[in-house]
This record gives sequence, structure tokens and C-alpha cells, in this order.
Amino acid sequence: MILEYIMSKASQENFITVVGGHWLMPTPSNKVRRLSMQSSGSKQGNPTKGMDLSQVRSLTVFGSQDRPLPFHSFNNGIIQVLDLEGWKGLTNKHMEDICKMLVLKYLSLRRTEISTIPSEIEKIQDLETFDVRETNVGDLPKTFGNLKRLRSLLGGSKKSRKALKMPQEKNKVPMKALRVLSGIEISEGSTTAASLDQLTRLRKLAIYKLNIIEGQKTFIDLCSSIQYLCSCGLQTLAINDVSSNFINSLDSMSAPPRYLIGLELSGMLERPPKWIVELKNLYKLTLSVTVLKTDTFKLIQDLPKLFSLTFTLNAAKDDRDIVDILEENKQLDREIIVPPGGFKSLKLLRFFATLVPRLSFAVTGEVMPTLERIDMQFQAFEGIYGIETLSSLREVHLSVDNQADEITKFLVEDLKDTPKYLDKEYVSKWPKIITV
Repeated sequence: MILEYIMSKASQENFITVVGGHWLMPTPSNKVRRLSMQSSGSKQGNPTKGMDLSQVRSLTVFGSQDRPLPFHSFNNGIIQVLDLEGWKGLTNKHMEDICKMLVLKYLSLRRTEISTIPSEIEKIQDLETFDVRETNVGDLPKTFGNLKRLRSLLGGSKKSRKALKMPQEKNKVPMKALRVLSGIEISEGSTTAASLDQLTRLRKLAIYKLNIIEGQKTFIDLCSSIQYLCSCGLQTLAINDVSSNFINSLDSMSAPPRYLIGLELSGMLERPPKWIVELKNLYKLTLSVTVLKTDTFKLIQDLPKLFSLTFTLNAAKDDRDIVDILEENKQLDREIIVPPGGFKSLKLLRFFATLVPRLSFAVTGEVMPTLERIDMQFQAFEGIYGIETLSSLREVHLSVDNQADEITKFLVEDLKDTPKYLDKEYVSKWPKIITV
């Protein structure tokens, strides 16, 4: 009811015009300034027919749609926001029209079929946010470096391990306005690693793919650039490293990246960096499941602001290297124990990995006193024990892969059925088990 009232007032005040979806909004009598096109699930005709779109400043689409875009009706000299996420039918040909929108500040092509960015993109000199995540865009044109006002560049896809290659030329005038650089690839011989240290205002750096050789120039340049950026105020660092051993070299940094509030190290990580204990402002931490061991919990348990802790790794179920590492991580009693004490601010604990070994929470002492939710996505699972000792735990979400074996399925069902065997006084304390 509240949403319907807001929509009605927005229409009356000509604040935003919504077409499609389940909203039956009257055709505006005034010129449309902000247009929202929503998927209706029906093959209706042109929903913008009869509307004056010459004054549209902002276009946002919701849902997966295949109807044509009304580019011909826009005034390219005034449109500033173009959010086309998920729009089916958007092709490289449409980029010709988009590159004519010279005052565009926000452009999202996320989850569209775009695969190529033309060199004419440099004409959009006011562009501040450019989002090509989960598209087929793998390279950017050399002219992209001329966008001096760009603040956020978002590309690649974590799920499919796709990454975005930056232009292979070192700009005479660096993109110093850049604050967020996410989803990029760094390969041996590229100039990207050496160019990063020019981005002194960068606050988030996410590298989705590394193809470099230890000891070579690119490897050394990347180490140097990341260390320098961390001293300049980098707040979020994410690196997915499957084979280059780069994330293990971070342990040798001469000074801890004390400004970090978010850290993600995925891949064949041998051990967490020792300087991690000095990150007093760290809020979100993601580590490879290869360091899922009791000692890791002991190392990070005193981080005062840690809110979210995730262990993750994409690997095949029968990857012997991963299986062997997880076996080595277990103590003599064949399980990983979360010790009591510490984790005073932790509310979310997550495990996103093909294999999740047996995990137990200590039955004595205070364990993760503020933890409210556990999320687990896996194909093979050896069980989780002692959750009744977590005083604040409310929900446990288990996402089980379709290819999970019978033992894993049995352990999940057993966890769900546990309340049936508890005394009444303990049933109310048992967290809600949700399976997907």
C-alpha cells in the first residue's frame, strides 16, 4: 500500500514515469524526465507510445526485456543516466547511439549481450560510472583511458571467472579520478600492473584473474603497485589467484595495509598474511578455503570490527590438491574447531566452496557471541557441529549442489531433523535451518 502511494505521488509530481510491470500508470501529460521501464511478462505494444521523451534525463530498466529501446526519441545532449542492466536484445550496434550521449554520467550494460566497446566511448567525457559486469566484454579500447572523470569501472564475472583487460598503453595523463577498479585481468607483459600506482585515489581494487610468473617484471610491478596503493588509502582489496602464487607473496609487504576495511584473497592461499592481525578497521574478510583451519580462526579472532567472514574456493569436487590440503588442515581429531574467545563483532559466517570439511564450535567458553547467520554453499559436506553453543545464531542457510552425494544429503537432513530429538528447553534456542 505504501509503495502504491509513493508510485502515485511520483506520477502526480512528474518525478518518475513507470511503464510496464504491474503498474497501470496514466500517460503523463508533461514531458518525461525520468523513465523506468519494467518487464510486464506480456507482449504488449510500444509502452512509450504517445509520450514526449525529448526531456528524458534518466532511463532505468528492470527485468529481462526484449522490446526495442526508444533511443530515437531521446535528446542525446541531456540524458545523464542509462541503466540497461539485463536488457535482452541490446547489441553492439546500439553502442553507436550510446556514444552520442555526450553528457552521460552513469552507464550500466551489466548482463546484456554487449561484447565490444567502440573507441568512440572517449567522447563521453563526463562519464563517471561504467558497468560491464557479466557481459562478453573482455577488452577495452585504447581510447578508454581518455575518460578522465571516470570514478568507477566495473567488469568481469566472479562466477564464470571472466575478467576485463585494461588498455595496454600507459597514459600520459592517468585516470586519477578513479575510485573503484573491479573485475580486471593482469597478464604477463601487460602495462596494467605498472600503471596501477598512478591511481592514487583508488579505494577499491578487485583483480579477478592473474596470469603472471613469479619473479618476472609484471609480478614485481604488481607487488610494488599494491603496496603503494595501500599506503595511499586503499580500502578494499580483492584478488583471485589460482596459479601464480601472487597472493602468497603479499605476506612479505613491508608495511601492513592498515586502511583496509575489506580484504578478499581467493585461490591456492597457503596461509593468511601475518599482518592481518594489525588491520584494526577490517570489516569484511574473505579467505580461500585452503586456509580453513583452527589456527586461522585463532589468528583473526581478535580483529575488533570484523563483521563478515567468508571462506571460498571454486574447484572440482575431485581436485586432489584441494582434498589433500583440507585433510592437512584438520587437527588430530579429524575436524576444524572454532575456538572460544574473540569475534566480538562477527555477525555473518559463510562457506562457499565445493568441499566443506567437518567444522565444530567449541563446547566450552563463549564462541562467536554475536554471530546471527551462517551461509554454506557446497557439493560435499562433512557436517557442522556445536551450533547450539552460539547464543545469537538465528539462521543457518544450506545451499546443496544437485550433484551432492548421498552422505552429504544425509548430513543435511540430519541437521534439519536435530530439533526433533532435543528437549523442549533447547528447541527454542536451535537456529532455523533453511535449505536451497
